[in-house]
Amino acid sequence: MTTVAADVKKLTMIQAITDAMRTMLDEDDSVLVLGQDVGINGGVFRATEGLLNEFGEDRVIDTPLAESGIVGTSVGLAVNGFKPIAEMQFFGFIYPAFNQLMTHATRMRQRSLGRYTVPMVIRAPYGAGVKAPEIHSDSVEALFTHIPGLKVVTPSNGYDAKGLLIASIEDPDPVLFIEPMRCYRTGRTEVPAEKYTIELGKAKTVREGDDVTVLTWGAMVNDTMKAVEQWEKEHQATCDVIDLRTLYPLDRDTIKTSVEKTGRVVIVHEAPETGGVSGDILSVINDEALFYLKAPVQKVTGFDTPVPVYSLENEYLPSARKITWAIEEALHY
Repeated sequence: MTTVAADVKKLTMIQAITDAMRTMLDEDDSVLVLGQDVGINGGVFRATEGLLNEFGEDRVIDTPLAESGIVGTSVGLAVNGFKPIAEMQFFGFIYPAFNQLMTHATRMRQRSLGRYTVPMVIRAPYGAGVKAPEIHSDSVEALFTHIPGLKVVTPSNGYDAKGLLIASIEDPDPVLFIEPMRCYRTGRTEVPAEKYTIELGKAKTVREGDDVTVLTWGAMVNDTMKAVEQWEKEHQATCDVIDLRTLYPLDRDTIKTSVEKTGRVVIVHEAPETGGVSGDILSVINDEALFYLKAPVQKVTGFDTPVPVYSLENEYLPSARKITWAIEEALHY
């Protein structure tokens, strides 16, 4: 990771994402932004606001409402020397583009025996807790971690968002960059104005402790931190809280090191439990640190249902009570 802190501003996550795209559009003429309403309207969450005026309609491109076309066009641009950043208005709208990702974007390097790479980024807002309509709040990242050749990245704050997005744009292969909507404007972090990158595939320990490892990502990082901070005030024990940041590839070394230290694990994610990324994390623990475990691994997840109507969202999402209960179960097994 490289940082230069000469000029630092406190930005929300959405501002940091805009700043990352502006930085790369300004530096590299091959970088393009495309998607529905990304131009004149600045995107549904205003992530691309102002970019059309700065870089013109040849670089910031409004497209029809056709996710398959947006991603398919991006594949064609990428193999011809461009670095497209494609925006999905919501993660739940990406399903029509699944075929383009599965059969073209991620296979081009192998299909062409390395002659072509596909340096493209698909940005997609995701997650519950914002009172959005049906399909807008899906957390289905595990569908995409199962696609070989596709990196899956999710930040939890503005600083990480800028560094991870720039690294994603510069990556030679396709990256799915999913952005937790609840984090867009809920806080500010110090973000350097200069270009910097955060290595993909590297987790971050956001709180150090000795007794329980808590693994999480996205909006659940903030929820987990609040729960852990309150729990630690009332108990003589501490938690390692790890923000995975990249869901594929997972940071096996950081997971292993923490589990070896604590011997107890809680995994928190808002996606449904069955088939979730928690299964991949458990596999890493099984392979790398099984005999260090002092208790069964606890999971705090969403239910195996679609995200419910917004009046029931809080019942669906992992809560502080559920997280602290799981920590207690792991600690006192």
